[in-house]
Amino acid sequence: MKLHDLKPAPGSTKNRKRVGRGPGGTDKTAGRGHKGQLSRSGAGKGSFFGGGGSTLISRLPKRGFNNVGTSYEIVNLSDLERFEAGAVIDRTALEVAGLVRRRERGVKLLARGEVKFAVTLHIDAASESAVKAIEAAGGSVVFPEVKPPHSVEYKPR
Repeated sequence: MKLHDLKPAPGSTKNRKRVGRGPGGTDKTAGRGHKGQLSRSGAGKGSFFGGGGSTLISRLPKRGFNNVGTSYEIVNLSDLERFEAGAVIDRTALEVAGLVRRRERGVKLLARGEVKFAVTLHIDAASESAVKAIEAAGGSVVFPEVKPPHSVEYKPR
């Protein structure tokens, strides 16, 4: 016997009662009373409903600053062993190797592990110790050129 062969014994399961769905739904109002919001299908008040007043969440005090921040996909030095010596590693190479998945995140290199050969990395961020380790092995880390926000070239008339 295997898991896909298992079935409940005949008569041991029963279909649930679908109230308010025509003649088979226990007739007329089907235990929902007459009219009103709660008698309708799919109806009900949301979990944050507070009787028509302000919701609880809007009445709580708001404090501090919610920092959205930048999130990164993490790559460690030990992960670079999958590549050959002298390889140029960029985001697409990391995706092919299965080290990076989410495209909306940047790639950050951390210094866990060792690197024994020179590689050139094109990534968004790295820890200082990771950069030192790559450079000590004869490689280099290249960061993207970032333009300052709202930079507009001045063109005299």
